[in-house]
Amino acid sequence: MDYKIPAKTSIGHVHLKVSDLNKALDFYRDLLGFEETQRYGTNAIFLSAGGYHHHIGLNIWYSKNASPAARQACGLFHAAILFDTKQDLANILKRLMEHKYPLTGLTDHGVSLAIYLDDPDGNGIELYWDRPQAEWPIDSEGNLKMVTEELDIQDLLASAV
Repeated sequence: MDYKIPAKTSIGHVHLKVSDLNKALDFYRDLLGFEETQRYGTNAIFLSAGGYHHHIGLNIWYSKNASPAARQACGLFHAAILFDTKQDLANILKRLMEHKYPLTGLTDHGVSLAIYLDDPDGNGIELYWDRPQAEWPIDSEGNLKMVTEELDIQDLLASAV
């Protein structure tokens, strides 16, 4: 198997089935700050950061008023939203804390700092910032060594404005 996906390939968007568009908008638009780019009738909405056509799609086509998927079932573990700077990540953490939004984890992965939470439908969301690649932890054989350690919240919040 010699094929490798091109190095500059990226994941462009996530499209989520939600139970209630208004609750989902309260979270993704009003709390996290994504901008609404288009409504698709009364059953779907597209959101973005910075004017892109959409980073997040939300729909109720098959899921209106449905219960969240079981945690022990197959499916999406989390969608990860990459912030450009440590300050940007600090600002969203500060905002979440001010709104008393429940967090499920705060982790330093060595390569990144991550905030974990669930959206109103129980979909896992990771908000993260990547450290510069030159700072990533490498083991003695030259392999990447990601970790799961406690996030220094005070250090991160010191970057907030």
